[in-house]
Amino acid sequence: MSHRILFIASEVQPWIKTGGLADVAGALPKALAALGHDVRVLLPAYGDILAGEQSLRPVHRFRAPAGFEDWQLLTPRRRTDGIRLWLASGPGFSDRRGSPYLDEHGQDWPDNAVRFNAFCRIATALASGRAGTVWRPHVVHCNDWQTGLVPVWMQQRRVPAASIFTVHNLNYHGRFEPQTLHRLGLPSYLWHADALEFYGDLSFIKGGLVFADMLTTVSPTYAEEICTPARGEGLDGLLRHRREDLVGILNGIDPDEWDPRSDPHLPANFSVQDLAGKRQTKQHLQQALGLEVAADMPLLVMISRLVPQKGVDLVLQALPDLLNRGAVQLAVLGSGESALEQRLRDLASAYPGRVAVQIGFDEALAHRLEAAADLFLMPSRFEPCGLNQLYSLRYGTPPVVHRCGGLADSVVDVTAAPAAGTGFVFDQQTPEALGAAIEHALALFRQPQAWRQLQARGMNADFGWKRSARAYVEVYEAAMTRLART
Repeated sequence: MSHRILFIASEVQPWIKTGGLADVAGALPKALAALGHDVRVLLPAYGDILAGEQSLRPVHRFRAPAGFEDWQLLTPRRRTDGIRLWLASGPGFSDRRGSPYLDEHGQDWPDNAVRFNAFCRIATALASGRAGTVWRPHVVHCNDWQTGLVPVWMQQRRVPAASIFTVHNLNYHGRFEPQTLHRLGLPSYLWHADALEFYGDLSFIKGGLVFADMLTTVSPTYAEEICTPARGEGLDGLLRHRREDLVGILNGIDPDEWDPRSDPHLPANFSVQDLAGKRQTKQHLQQALGLEVAADMPLLVMISRLVPQKGVDLVLQALPDLLNRGAVQLAVLGSGESALEQRLRDLASAYPGRVAVQIGFDEALAHRLEAAADLFLMPSRFEPCGLNQLYSLRYGTPPVVHRCGGLADSVVDVTAAPAAGTGFVFDQQTPEALGAAIEHALALFRQPQAWRQLQARGMNADFGWKRSARAYVEVYEAAMTRLART
């Protein structure tokens, strides 16, 4: 049975991206459409999108709700991959360039609550059929705190559609001062611990966690982890209460965008049958980054937000011993906390020709790094799902990961399972444990036949979206069944 699905997110690849949410929001709707569902994706019309896109036209039937008359709905002239993209254009979004969430000083935009509440109100109007559009969804799929008030407003407006709320990273709550409740026009009876109040503040994410019909998160292990005090970010009690409504579904990747056989960002393509292009890409990258060109030198890569969650400090502590011995090269791409950025620059200065660091993000370079690397480092302290380890596997680059969240669900430790392993998994969050895992990897790297088999298992693994999309459809149908009974 085909369903009408309104998919709402604050970032969508390739339109705007700061992290993995954009990749999911760009790929999952396409996979749902490929299964025969009618999918509309709603995204804020950020200033950077409007500046770079000339093919947008107004949705003339759209009628903004009262109080939001200066909003309009835009859409590209053609559908892509079977979905319709809607861009909500309004104050605080269309008139602002740069990060969707942070100002030029790296601080939260002071009007984030007002901006994203307005976005949620536009989404609710579209879901209710009160915005002039004929199309109405069976299911409204919300993602992370920026859309957390959609299920709240849907209840307030009695919208007859099932609501799904997906947690991509529980670490980000959308937490605001208490008077924000009334500034946003929300009723006073929502101000209590079983609704939107969170330790004296207003929490957007609680809107989704409390009021959505069903909850999902991005890996089975993370679904278990967030129900514990250690990973629940103060919401574990609520999540345990809703445990029967919470489903962990491992993210997939877009197999067309991440395909070493056809990737346009690579100087040479390759496949599981012929890895010559991978070797050429490594040589090209070593030259481009100023690393010593050496085919037999293991190249370790990290692509990450440079924050403590990602275990960057563990890499900084574990790598000098290996670098001093001339055992590895390291290339890092990412941005984040200035102190970590500087420590990485210092490491590159201390080891010229062995360490290359690029601060910022470059999509094409990210593809080349994944393809050129011999090992991918992902020692995250927690990782709801993670996507880079999946890209690495597809590109014949075994990952070294900490056993947590989606990393535990997607990487099989070759040390524990030699015939089935796809990477290297360590348990203790210490530099010593990371270093030991890298040493195990280097020992296998020196065994060409075993290493080739390891690469092949990863490259042959299926991490496409089809299976995960079917799991989401099951969640949608459960939510619709529940709604029909109420």
